[in-house]
Amino acid sequence: MLVIHPEQCIDCAVCVPACPAEAIIPDTDAQAGAWLPLNRDYSLRWPNIRLKKPPLADADTYKGMPDKLRQFFTPQAGSGT
Repeated sequence: MLVIHPEQCIDCAVCVPACPAEAIIPDTDAQAGAWLPLNRDYSLRWPNIRLKKPPLADADTYKGMPDKLRQFFTPQAGSGT
């Protein structure tokens, strides 16, 4: 999971179509308000991504899976490896 700091986002929307999991929604979407506190909080806690890595081998298994946040979220930053 990646988070985007809402105050640092410049609203260019380049990330929306670039997200392979189709998990990013524009802040104008009605569902966006529910994600703002999570993005704001964890973008300050988790390290910034500095290097692009390939997707995890099992990434497609989770694409579109309902209720992933409740099932798998942890406040610990992952290594992505």
